[in-house]
Amino acid sequence: MYLKEFDIRWSDIDANRHLANSAYINFMSHTRMSFLIENGLTQKELVKHHIGPVVFYEHVYYFREVFAGKPVKVSLELAGMSEDGKFFEFHHNFYDDKGRNFAHCEMMGAWIDMNTRKLTGLPPEFVHILDSLPKTADFKVLTKEDTRKSGKKPKDLG
Repeated sequence: MYLKEFDIRWSDIDANRHLANSAYINFMSHTRMSFLIENGLTQKELVKHHIGPVVFYEHVYYFREVFAGKPVKVSLELAGMSEDGKFFEFHHNFYDDKGRNFAHCEMMGAWIDMNTRKLTGLPPEFVHILDSLPKTADFKVLTKEDTRKSGKKPKDLG
């Protein structure tokens, strides 16, 4: 399991003096990008290939509060990926300094071509990077239909 450790900063705390919702999102994003960068998919490579990651959803489940003063760890596991690497699903777990799991997140996303602004497959030379992530017990090969499983659709005003 890939783990990233974080100190909880003053700016990570909300009015209730515990870890703010926005901090969870930031810690997960930083964990994902740290894994990619450490494995060769750097910002420079993203720019070179005109791609960037996009998030479809992040479902966070909170189990207990966590407060400043002790570091936390955020895990990253691959729960699913399409054969071409276009779609991916990550699971994150949050652990306190005693190793207790205080939150879980299921995140789904894809790669976007930064020029056309359309979804695109991950360049073949990078698919192995995602595939090298530890996988969840229920890992699956994703299809486009998996990205629409919630049934949510936009509803415009008017």
